[in-house]
Amino acid sequence: MKSFLLSTAFFLLAVMSLSAQNNIKIVAPPKVVTDTFFNKYRIKDPYRWLENLNSPQTQEWVKEENKLSKTVLAKASYHTNFYHDLEKYSLSRYRTPEKLGKYYFSYLYYDNTTVPALFYRRSMQGRPMLLVDPTTLTTKNSDIVMLQDYSVSKDSKYLAYLYNINGSDWRKIGVVDLETGKETSDHLTGIKFSGLVWRGHGFYYSVFSQNGKFGTTVDEKVYYHRLGTPQNDDKLIFKRKNTETTCRYLMTSNERFLVIEEENRAKAKENIYYIDYQDKQPHIMPLVTHVPNAFSILDYHDGKFIARSFFHANNGCIVAIDPAHPYKLQTLVPAYSEALLLRVETFADRLVAVYQSNQHPILTVYNYSGKLLYTMKFPVASTLSGFYGGYYDPEIIFYFTSYTVPPVVYRFNLHSFKMELTDRTEVHFNFKDIVYREVEYPSKDSVMVPMILIYEKGLKRNGDNPAILKAYGGFGIVSSGHFNPGIVNFIHHGGLFAFANIRGGGDKGSAWAAAGKGIHKQNSFDDFIAAAEYLIKEGYTRKEKLGTTGASNGGLVVAACAIQRPDLFKVVVPEAAPLDMLRFEKFTAGHWWTREYGSAADSTGFKNLLQYSPYQNIKDSVNYPVMLVLTADNDDRVPPFNSYKFVARLQNRPAQKNLILLKSKHNAGHYHGSTWNLTLRETADIYGFILYELTKKQKAK
Repeated sequence: MKSFLLSTAFFLLAVMSLSAQNNIKIVAPPKVVTDTFFNKYRIKDPYRWLENLNSPQTQEWVKEENKLSKTVLAKASYHTNFYHDLEKYSLSRYRTPEKLGKYYFSYLYYDNTTVPALFYRRSMQGRPMLLVDPTTLTTKNSDIVMLQDYSVSKDSKYLAYLYNINGSDWRKIGVVDLETGKETSDHLTGIKFSGLVWRGHGFYYSVFSQNGKFGTTVDEKVYYHRLGTPQNDDKLIFKRKNTETTCRYLMTSNERFLVIEEENRAKAKENIYYIDYQDKQPHIMPLVTHVPNAFSILDYHDGKFIARSFFHANNGCIVAIDPAHPYKLQTLVPAYSEALLLRVETFADRLVAVYQSNQHPILTVYNYSGKLLYTMKFPVASTLSGFYGGYYDPEIIFYFTSYTVPPVVYRFNLHSFKMELTDRTEVHFNFKDIVYREVEYPSKDSVMVPMILIYEKGLKRNGDNPAILKAYGGFGIVSSGHFNPGIVNFIHHGGLFAFANIRGGGDKGSAWAAAGKGIHKQNSFDDFIAAAEYLIKEGYTRKEKLGTTGASNGGLVVAACAIQRPDLFKVVVPEAAPLDMLRFEKFTAGHWWTREYGSAADSTGFKNLLQYSPYQNIKDSVNYPVMLVLTADNDDRVPPFNSYKFVARLQNRPAQKNLILLKSKHNAGHYHGSTWNLTLRETADIYGFILYELTKKQKAK
């Protein structure tokens, strides 16, 4: 008890001492490195030294930054009680089984201090049995092991699983015998950005050359591993020795064809190959080559490959490709002008397709002649996922979820179209009092941009509501709602949550994505800025009450907009974001992103990157909004020194009066989730910090 009282006293002292200070800065001395581009442009980089993560100076600086952010976040949690309130909403009860072969699989937590383990059941209502415990996959107590993916053999005898250590993109593969529940002798290493595709008594996977922790990811090779054999004996199936291409591959449901889609990310072109294992001497054959990256092969049916296609189809369609005449596409389901094709699942005599129209997902069922058999529209800003079941199963499982709705699991019969709940989903709040409102607002160039607003009934448009604005807006990714107890808790504290479907994302088709890509990337930022202006103009909030957060590309969006329009936001939280855009392509997978962002090796791309790169556009004379910049020391997707350099440059200017914080998580990667408690803490850090900054009383000037 004495120890507890002392620690509490020290905590309160820290809170009081921090309250007495306007700003705290961790000194980072500039050591200017100058880069010359095209013999003309001289660009100064004062914090290049922070790219050396192993230097004692960098490590000491990060240590001091983490001390500061820990104290401030503790203060925010103390004043808002956000973490403890969050527990109530996060304890929602639901199960999300995945039916693969004969079994049902789920990720479940032992308790609040463990990472999720993989369990399986022999029936939907059966007792979950432990299959893979990630804590047994390492001998170091400090390691955090996370299961990333798994795949089941066609005969349901084996399950292969992917896992990483401390958040790295580099992964390992293990195999479990599903009949005995025991691990096999198969352990594969050096895996990265890999699929797990079974054929017979083995599976396909990918490896890349390892060039140091943050070296470029190059030279993908696809191998076939036969169970019970050493990895060194694995058969090389496909390779390409360059930096621009990556592969997707699948085995058709009859295990006759391996399809390999080779994508050139820089040129947005692809080659599609296949191997027919019914040939006397199976070998790689081209299906289509040097075509736009607009196809995704799904399966093989009645002598033709079935594919989702955006070739001359902005919103996507379903086509059949005859291997004998591959360039004569047969349209099975045409593109719809008002509905975006999100996904397609193939079954023996049915195609299940999910569309999105005006932010509403639509579930549809077709036969292979393209006849529409069933359609059902779901609520706005929700997500349909799962669609698990065997190829010949008459019944499948799918989930419905949204920002404030935990997953609801349905059984769905593909012939009678009967839909029924599989289990109860319980929440500890009145979800009926939460309002979803879909709006459109004009961007800088008058293009109308969709946005979802979420708040409790009775919210007054008096400009006094704390609000969080979020977006992603990159790589053609379609943004949809997934349950987040942090959003629920923020709303129940009187807040408004807004998600803007800005250009660069794929929410309105391929043309919408292209309009926020490359030299058009500024459109993404203009759309986001216009969203903030709309919320203020319409009386939902005001700039002193507006916060924003985003992760990865979304982190770039919020950071770039905070630098371009610091007058619009009170608090900004970029997470795992690329922020030095003149150097992003030099590390890890960055060279694959040049089509999305542009390349500093090209004069046009360089000029465009220089105009919006957050790190290069920090002005000495501006007091930028309060920021909490989040990263992880083992992020080998977007290296953490992007955040380090950004924070150092912001902090070490006399004009910066608002607080700038860095939180660098240890032993974590691009995706930070780990134990239940740590995941809740990270959510509370973001939403609780924003709430605190938006609701604390301002000192009189």
